[in-house]
Amino acid sequence: MRNRTCALAVATALALAGCGLTGPARQVPDQAPVQWQAPLPHGGSTAALSDWWRGQGDPLLAQLVEAAQQVSPTVAAARSRIGQARAERTAAGAALVPAVDGVATSTRTSQQQASVPSNTTSQVYAQASWELDLFGANRASRDAAQARLESAQAGWHDARVSVAAETANEYYGLRACEQLLAVAQQDARSRADTARLTELTSQAGFQAPATAAQARASAAEANSRAIAQRAQCDVNVKALVALTAIDEPQLRSLLGGAATGADALAALSPAQGIALAELPAQTLAQRPDVFTAEREVAAASFEVAGARAQRFPRLTLAGAIGRGRVHTGGANVTANTWNIGPVQMTLPIFDAGTRRANVAAAQERYEAAVSSYQGTVRQAVREVEEALVNLQGTDERAGDARTALEGYRSAFVATEERYKNGMASLLELEDARRTRLAAENAMVSLQRERSAAWIALYRAAGGGWTRPAQQ
Repeated sequence: MRNRTCALAVATALALAGCGLTGPARQVPDQAPVQWQAPLPHGGSTAALSDWWRGQGDPLLAQLVEAAQQVSPTVAAARSRIGQARAERTAAGAALVPAVDGVATSTRTSQQQASVPSNTTSQVYAQASWELDLFGANRASRDAAQARLESAQAGWHDARVSVAAETANEYYGLRACEQLLAVAQQDARSRADTARLTELTSQAGFQAPATAAQARASAAEANSRAIAQRAQCDVNVKALVALTAIDEPQLRSLLGGAATGADALAALSPAQGIALAELPAQTLAQRPDVFTAEREVAAASFEVAGARAQRFPRLTLAGAIGRGRVHTGGANVTANTWNIGPVQMTLPIFDAGTRRANVAAAQERYEAAVSSYQGTVRQAVREVEEALVNLQGTDERAGDARTALEGYRSAFVATEERYKNGMASLLELEDARRTRLAAENAMVSLQRERSAAWIALYRAAGGGWTRPAQQ
């Protein structure tokens, strides 16, 4: 009779499972545009994103990026999240297999008012329990944990890319600052020479004292500007120290071999560019943050399935096998023992709407994950488009900026010669100097802007991450 009841319970659960199994929620629609609206970068050499830093002809840049990634708390936290997700995946998967425990018991029984002698019963046995995952609740938990593990792994790469981009921006920012400092110091020396010359001519009676005072004021202003620029460069160095954990004296020693002149301007921008796929979907498939958001949608979908499965019956099996000994009246009796059962089915009847509410909450989390994923895709498209626009803009402006710089340099040299020969006023000289200084700074800033655009494109293109093969 008992076996017939167990068989009936199992058959009933399997019948319900056949009509009640729930799967993942709907698929997320593709949000990638058909094509890029901004022009793709062209010309020049390109390098694979994963080795992009090493292809720039600047060993120090690669060294700084690697040092920053090794000590970054962001990367360390992402690595910890992988470990946590892996542990949660293991725990969720363990629910699909029987649990076995070892049990040892000993019981002493004495009945003083009866003729039955005292006895000691001892047992050692293995006890197993197993919940049959008829409706997929445990499988849904395992699959959600697996999705979050894959999300965490992609998040670790995304953290490394972010740190690399931040370090490169600080490095190129420092190099640009050094060039601006060189321009400021050159301008300060030029103004100091003009002030000295003007002072001499004023003392000889060829220049008004007010003109000499104006020249001194101009020299002081230029010197103050150079001091402020040097302080900014020191701040940039300290930012790199914080990012890389390299001692400041050692870092300054490494930075000491900075290029000068035209080579320095070239060093402000990466030597090799990035080849971008024509189809946006291909580029977005290389973005770890997009993949992370996609896996969060999958995890939320499995959680919806798991919450729905909790509304159906649960079937559990238990059993034990072992060996026992009974000691009574000076004699020992030893025997093997085993049992199967109970076979237990739990039928949800009334929970005041708890399970229904859990399903609704899981569904809302899924909708939120879908919305977040779609926002991540739109942001990824925006970042690529903006980087492309900035690259195109700096490329188109480079020729004009170079022409302007050469023209203003020539105009300043000519005006300075005229001033020394008494054929131009100090006002003309200062105006020519101001326009030349602005052109020098604009050229450096343009190169720095271009490097920032390349780094932004590196970041927007995924930094060399590849989607797992099973996906």
